[in-house]
Amino acid sequence: MRITGVMSSTYQPDLAPLADNLFVSALVAFLPLATIFVTLGVLRWKAHWAGLTALAVSFVIAIAAYGMPAHLAGLAATQGAVFGIFPIMWIVIAAIWFYEITVRSGRFQDLRALIDRLSDDPRVQAILIAFCFGGMLEALAGFGAPLAITGVMLLTIGFSRMRAAVSVMVANTAPVAFGAVATPIITAGALSGIDYQHIGAIVGRQTPILSVFIPLFLCILVDGKRGLKECWPIAFVIGLVFSLTKFVFSNYISVELTDIAAALMGVAATVIMLRVWKPRGTEEARERLFVERHKEDQEAGTQDIAGAETVAQETEERELTAGRTFMALFPYLLVLVVFSLAELCDPVKHFLKSTDVTIHWPGSDGHILTAGGKVSGATVFEFTWLSSPGTLLIISGFIVAAVYRVSLKVLGQAYWENLVKMKFSILTVASVVALAYVMNQSGQTITMGTWIAGVGAAFAFFAPILGWLGTAVTGSDTSANALFSTLQQTAAVKANVDPALMVASNTSGGVVGKLVSPQNLTIVATAVGLVGRESEILRKVVLWSVGLLIALCIINGLQATVLSWMIP
Repeated sequence: MRITGVMSSTYQPDLAPLADNLFVSALVAFLPLATIFVTLGVLRWKAHWAGLTALAVSFVIAIAAYGMPAHLAGLAATQGAVFGIFPIMWIVIAAIWFYEITVRSGRFQDLRALIDRLSDDPRVQAILIAFCFGGMLEALAGFGAPLAITGVMLLTIGFSRMRAAVSVMVANTAPVAFGAVATPIITAGALSGIDYQHIGAIVGRQTPILSVFIPLFLCILVDGKRGLKECWPIAFVIGLVFSLTKFVFSNYISVELTDIAAALMGVAATVIMLRVWKPRGTEEARERLFVERHKEDQEAGTQDIAGAETVAQETEERELTAGRTFMALFPYLLVLVVFSLAELCDPVKHFLKSTDVTIHWPGSDGHILTAGGKVSGATVFEFTWLSSPGTLLIISGFIVAAVYRVSLKVLGQAYWENLVKMKFSILTVASVVALAYVMNQSGQTITMGTWIAGVGAAFAFFAPILGWLGTAVTGSDTSANALFSTLQQTAAVKANVDPALMVASNTSGGVVGKLVSPQNLTIVATAVGLVGRESEILRKVVLWSVGLLIALCIINGLQATVLSWMIP
């Protein structure tokens, strides 16, 4: 630490505070992250305890190793915790609440029935439910909700528990980067200082390459090579349309709306395709799934899913009129309209932005410098109370509730119940983001980034691995970005590669890390009745995760070198 003559409490981080040795300093700076990996991955602590413990470790290192004044370290933690609550968890809770409105109104079953009516082929249904509808749920809620919901939906159409679990896990990789109204990307932008729209545009030129193939993978997961042979045309068309929509929206229209638009276009592509083409072997595929499900039900180690058969029966009895179909789709069409106005209509956009409140964090703003000696901009907090995607979802929710005639009492009850259910998730995110702020402002992150950058331009080929690790450990691409965005940025600058590309690669890498996250494995196992068999699910998905990660590493490395023309 070097104290400037401006004021005695001003802090400037030293890149190598321990014996002037960058390697030793980087090892010590890595301890908070190692704490998360060990407590979650090895000791299997609850995520909130792991996050709080890692925060405490980073706090001690900031003070003892880096010489950061205790009050500045504490203020960095409080700023991070507040950002974790607003806007991050504000968006997540609002998105889940919005989905709950459709469930409590009874309209969700109409959407479920609509999917059934589109096709009776289980391979196509898997794509519609796990890939398209799961992508829409990820866009609105994320946080494991799509896994639980689509997993149960696949059970109701006859999938075995294990096949349903593996299918929804692999399908969920497609929309994660833009999940919860692009919360991971918004978080990366806030922490790195890079325009999140620019980060989203780059992610929109990486993840769609993988998304093209996910529906094809689902055909294999549902019905093996036979499924791929009989259903590849529709799987390819859906994947291509989904991916092209992701590219267009993330680059030219709205990062926040990317997943919603891609999911809707995927469904539209399915409807059009099924008018001119029908898959072969539908009845045989359904019979194979029935036999497998019956055999699994006879085995030990599965649990009944309350209401699954009832849901299926209710769906069969529903008559879907044009009016019911429109009402089932209304919430998602409304969100598309509201977010389009907020992003594309300049008068509305300027009005919303004019309500943002800039808060210079009391006690720390102007007192923390960058490693280069400039006043840090990381101590400025933007309170986007009206323009936040979370607020826009709340507004949309009230409109949907009015149309669906859901009472204010039910709305309040739904919000409160979700708030209570997610109390530990809120604590986890707040602690992880607080950890990121302490590490960033104390200099721990920049120390690691400087050391990692020693590999030079080759760093680009390994950058997605950090996002993969972060999401695998925390279960959240948002948390992975909170941990590593600034580190990726620092390493990129030192290695002379595009910082925005490296920050984006952290998000993209996190997409496939979801497959091996203990948190997500637990959610899907609980949903489909395989509690205690998480390790078995992991063994079935780990190779998919590693294979997709390798593909992303190659894509990112090439985009940093010979394919640099692909980056905006």
